Amino acid sequence: MFDVQHLSYQAGRKPLLRDVSLQARPGELLAIVGANGAGKSTLLRLLSGDVAPSDGLVQFDGQPLASIPAAMLARRRAVLTQQHTLSLAFRVQELVLMGRYPYFRGQPSAHDYAVVADALATVGLSALAERSYPTLSGGEQQRAQLARVLAQVWEAELGFLLLDEPLTGLDLNHQHHTLDVARALVQRGFGVVAVLHDLNLAAQYADQVLVLRQGAVVASGVPAAVLTAAHIEHAFDIAVELLPHPSLDCPLIVPRPRAGVGAAFSL
Repeated sequence: MFDVQHLSYQAGRKPLLRDVSLQARPGELLAIVGANGAGKSTLLRLLSGDVAPSDGLVQFDGQPLASIPAAMLARRRAVLTQQHTLSLAFRVQELVLMGRYPYFRGQPSAHDYAVVADALATVGLSALAERSYPTLSGGEQQRAQLARVLAQVWEAELGFLLLDEPLTGLDLNHQHHTLDVARALVQRGFGVVAVLHDLNLAAQYADQVLVLRQGAVVASGVPAAVLTAAHIEHAFDIAVELLPHPSLDCPLIVPRPRAGVGAAFSL
């Protein structure tokens, strides 16, 4: 479990997060939502250990995150970042095999390759295993990166996935497929923390939702209690209507049309 208490972070003199507290538990999907610049990615970087907080505490399984050896942490949690820079034209299978680096020295085993094959099958890329990664579409690259982090924690007990905008570049089908994969992991006892932009997907798939505005928590809890019209308008500066979903037990969030915005562009 991630236990975050009174977390703050600033870059230079600019505060990016202010007094954020949360708990991310095994067996739950926590969605972090908020407007651009709200601090979502910064919070995920603090949970991953990429940066140290300016104030407050991040604990993982009761230990300060900074005190856990990197090799041990790598076997328990994997991180999907927004940006993926590769200097060499790796094959897709080779990219996914990078997720197995914490488990072998020198040469990967047959078991490592089996995990890679399973991860590629899970994201629907088995047929592209031998393709050069740069030749993939943006959405295919995102799915290959997801396979890499899946391979990293495939066998972890109470493992965690930290996903920063995992749906970027994905079509409608693969957006839902990715979140279905996350839900399947949750049912296996994993914890998943995902930065999401689509509030309707957060309402549909998340067990808990954290809403940020300008680095501070607006609301935190179950989707029905958090994704209210008032909270959304405060966090995103846009009015919405909440409608009953036609087939699911969650709200359907519909933005209200803005009056007069197009007047500035009239000819």
